[in-house]
Formats: sequence, C-alpha cells, structure tokens
Amino acid sequence: MPKRRVNTVWDGVVHGTGEDWLETKTEHDDRVGGPAFRSKKGRGPFRGRMYSEQPPRQRHRGGVGWGPGPRARFDEDEGGDVSMNDTLQDSSPGSGQRRFNPYSVRPNRRGEDRFDKDRERGGGQRGPRGPANRKSWFKITIPCGKKYDKPWLIAALQGVCSLQFTPVHFHYEKNNAVFFVEDATTANALKMVSRKITDKDSYKVVVIINSSSSPPSFIQNELKPEELEQLKQCMSKRFDGSQQALDLNSLRTDPDLVTHNIDLVLNRRNCMQAVNKVIEENIPELVSLNLSNNRLYRLDDLSELVNKATKLKSLNLSRNELKTERELDKIKGFQLEELWLDRNALCDSFKDHSTYISAVRERFSKLLRLDGHILPLPIAFDVEAPTTLPPGKGSYFGSDDIKSLILRFLQQYYSVYDSADRQPLLDAYHDGASFSLTVPFTTQNPSRSSLGEYQKDSRNVKKLSNPAARFRLLKHTRLMVVAFLNELPKTQHDVSSFVVDVSACTNTLLSFTVAGVFKEVDGKARDSVRAFSRVFVTVPAGNTGLCIVNDELFVRNASTEEIRRAFATPAPTPSSSPVPSLSAPQQEMLSAFSLQSGMNLEWTQKCLQDNEWDFNRAAQIFTQLKAEGKIPDVAFVK
Repeated sequence: MPKRRVNTVWDGVVHGTGEDWLETKTEHDDRVGGPAFRSKKGRGPFRGRMYSEQPPRQRHRGGVGWGPGPRARFDEDEGGDVSMNDTLQDSSPGSGQRRFNPYSVRPNRRGEDRFDKDRERGGGQRGPRGPANRKSWFKITIPCGKKYDKPWLIAALQGVCSLQFTPVHFHYEKNNAVFFVEDATTANALKMVSRKITDKDSYKVVVIINSSSSPPSFIQNELKPEELEQLKQCMSKRFDGSQQALDLNSLRTDPDLVTHNIDLVLNRRNCMQAVNKVIEENIPELVSLNLSNNRLYRLDDLSELVNKATKLKSLNLSRNELKTERELDKIKGFQLEELWLDRNALCDSFKDHSTYISAVRERFSKLLRLDGHILPLPIAFDVEAPTTLPPGKGSYFGSDDIKSLILRFLQQYYSVYDSADRQPLLDAYHDGASFSLTVPFTTQNPSRSSLGEYQKDSRNVKKLSNPAARFRLLKHTRLMVVAFLNELPKTQHDVSSFVVDVSACTNTLLSFTVAGVFKEVDGKARDSVRAFSRVFVTVPAGNTGLCIVNDELFVRNASTEEIRRAFATPAPTPSSSPVPSLSAPQQEMLSAFSLQSGMNLEWTQKCLQDNEWDFNRAAQIFTQLKAEGKIPDVAFVK
C-alpha cells in the first residue's frame, strides 16, 4: 500500500517526512557523500562534489547565505515538490517542461548568464566566449631575446618568414623579447621560422607562439579617443617648438588631465604607449625629452621611441625609480649627448663616481653631459659614415718551412679523421697526449640542443665547477684520445676554409690553431654544418713529422655566412689511410706541376693525388676547373 506523503514545515521550508526522505534518497540519489555525511555547513565531506552534483550558486540580495539547492535548477511549482519522472520528459515547443542538461550554460555567482552579458555587449553573435568578430591574438616570445636589438631581430624574422607581419607592442619581459600579432596565419608562419636564424654568437633563435582568446591587456586598456585627444592638447602646451623640446615632468599632476579625471601614470604600459604614439605622429623631430618625476621603474616602453624619435639628443630621467643600470640597456639605441639620472636608486649602486660615469658612457658613447655636469670628450671612432675596412688576413705561419710542415701535417691528419676508421690517428699522438672538447656555454636543455652529440662531453670550465667532472672529461694517453675521437660523429672538413695561426715555435715545440668548418655525414644531424677551432701543441717526430702532445677542440654551430660559403670548392675524397711520404719521382712531378700551374705545393699535391699521380690528366682537370673559376685564390698563395 503506497505511503502517504506528509509534509512538515521547518523554518518556512517545505520538507517530506524522515521516512519518505530516506526512501527517496535510497531510490533516486546517486551522489556520493549525501546529506547524511555532510558537515554542519552543508558542504559534504572533504571530497569535492562530482560535476553532476554542483548546484548553481546564487546570493540573496538581502541575505548572507547561499540560495536554493540542487532542486533550484529544475522547473518547480509553488509546492516545491518535483517528480523525478517529470524531469526526464522531452521538452516540446508548447510545453512548460524542459529536459535537464547538466552541460548547459550555467549562471555565474551573481545569478547572471554569461551568454546574456555577452549578447548585451556584442549583439549576441556567439555564446559564452563573446562576439564572433573578436580578434584572435597571439603572443610571440623569443627566449633570451633581451640581448637582441629590436631592429635586428625584427629584420631577421621578416627575412625568413613567409609572410610579412606587423609586430604589435614589442617589448622585453625579463630576458625574453615579446610582441603580438593578431592573425593565426601569421602566427603559424612565425612558428615555422623557429631555429632558422643564427645570431652572431652562433645560437639558434627560438620562436614560441601562445594563443590568447582575448586582446592583450595593453590593448584592452588603451586610452579612449577623448582621453587621447586631451593628452595631445596637454602635450602641445608642454612642447617648445623652437627647441624641439617636450617637458613631461610630473605629467600625472597636470591640471588639464586632473580636471578631466584622466589618471595618466607613465609607468603603466598603456599610458606610455599613448605618449609614444603622440610623439611618433606629431613630433618625430623631437630633440629633448623630460620624463622626470613620473615614477618610472622600467624603460621597456620607452625603448620603442628609439626608432621613432631618432634625433633625440637630451633625455631627463631624474627623480624616478630606476633601480639597476640594466634598464639603460633598453634605450642605449638613443644617440644621447645629454642625460639626467640623479635621484634614481641606480645612482647609489656604484662604488664611486668614475665607475658611474663609465657605466653610463658604455651605453651612450657620445654623451657630453651627465646630470648637468660636463664630461670629458669621449675617445671613439665615428663609424656612422660607411667605411671600407681592410680585408681580414689569412693564415700566419712565420716561415715557408713551418708552413710546409703544418700543411702537410693537416692534410694527413684530416684525411684520416674524415675517413671511416680513425684508428690510424694513433700514430699522430704522443703516448702521454691529452685531449679536451668544448662547446659554447648555454642554458638550454642539452638534449634539445643541436650540439647534443658534443654537449654531453663538453669540458667547458665556465659551466663545470666540479673538479672530478673536469678531470673525467679530460682524455689522457693516446689510446683514450683516439678511442674518444672514434665515438664523435663522422665528418667531412672543408679544407679550403682552414685558417692557420702559429702561436709558438721553438726547436722543441710547435703550437698552432686551425679554424674552419665541417659537416656531419651521418646520424641525426646529417649534413649539419659546424664551425670549429682546434689548438694543436706538437713536438718534432722523426725528421719531418709532428707528434701531438695536447689537442683542444672547440665546436659550435656555424653562422649563416659560414654556411653560405662552406664547401664552395669540392673537397677531395678522403682516403682511408695517411698520405705516405712522397717518392723521388713524385717529388719531381710535384715541383714541375706546381711551377707550370702556379699553385702552391699543398694544392698541387692534392690535385695530383686526386688524379692518381697522372700528370696529363691532372693538367686537364686543372685547366677545366680554372676556366670555370672553381679553384680558390688560396691555392695560388705561396
């Protein structure tokens, strides 16, 4: 017999009987941690509610407590009881019932539907995320980009990017360079140029893309048109056209801005952006700018004026909150002759006044006055006008005998090093020889570095402070040295790129450095071009040979220019064994061919060896290559 439902009233809220409540919960409530396990505040145990349990939170306008519980999301009648079966009925256009959808748009804490708010603001074109015509913004981050000047970085990106782009709000965040673009296609094109640019230190420039569903804060907080117009009028009153000088001292307290309730604080990005815009559009010929008493603690936004106010000679930054001299790096592109920095914390960070002047002049080499005091004339070269620098000199050997000895040694050494088996290099090293490998110091993850194969064995003392690690990475004895060389990637060196410098030469010791490029011929980095510098310390061996006692190899990524010039001349095919000593007939042929061709002995020997010491065939090949301009000038340097 069905139980009769009896309602009781507690504090004005209608409830069923305890028995009816228990029966209802055991039959219909699938929630974990129901009312029987809730705390006194009604929020249940420490476990958070399941997604389907969450009620919409609403505050009463006249009270403090939360609003109705889970049943409030159903269509209730005046009695407050809802049939569970009714809630499962399909809604129809003519009925008052609707199906409960736990994933529908829910009211926020204030009881307002986000969709309704967006519809009011944007015309109801989209759902919770706002109008359909909202732009998609992308944040472009260049890790460690603070060391790059904006003109160079943007030009480099434009040079390799498949699409032209306009960087919006370029600035520096900590050590990174950051700007924005508002087009997904452009963002994807910029993503593709990551690691395709090599800087002057041979590091790859990384580009990171992050999307944003809303415009950046500096765009959201842009001054309104009427505020910008008022700012223009204020700045026009502070501008002296005869001196091309703009005085923005204590701009925030200007009566023209205060009376219009415009709070313009120049340490805010949107405010400084507005000032930059006015200067760019109205007074690009600006010569003097006073920004004193504006609470400036960083100069990221002021740096954008470097390329907009190119004639600026005088800048007043006194009575601000600049704390470190690193802030000056952001504006060192200004060709300043006069600068004020007094009453900033950075002035107190130097041990004496001369150190202060040196640090400032390091950034502004043409500075004549600092904090109102005349400085001694700078000693510097004026290189603004195009100048023709003398060409760099090539190798230095000291004498022809030393040159012949070293070139013969390098040819033999790298013919083996570039072969499939480096074991014969044992004959080139002393029994107690030492070897070390070094790559540039970097904070990047070695596993993601393009020099990963060399990184793990690098003995860069700038990075390694552990004496045990330093000793372990230093290879001792010729057996260990050659065993380690066999583990390095297989290579092909561009012999024509070699530059040799002799640093020490005595009767018992010869030290020289060879620098050039090579490419890897197998593995993950196949065809990657590297640059290297190698220091050989050798002692005499036999009558005409050299024996290595110390070998230091430095490997880095080749620059863009080095990659372009690499292997312009076909390299000789590496042999599998050292070049043997020349016989008497070969010596005669070498001298005769060198005399007729005009080439030095090194290239003459290379030409004859490539043609198996066939004089006529070597002469034919030489004539053909010379006519085609494929023989480098270095081949004729004697």
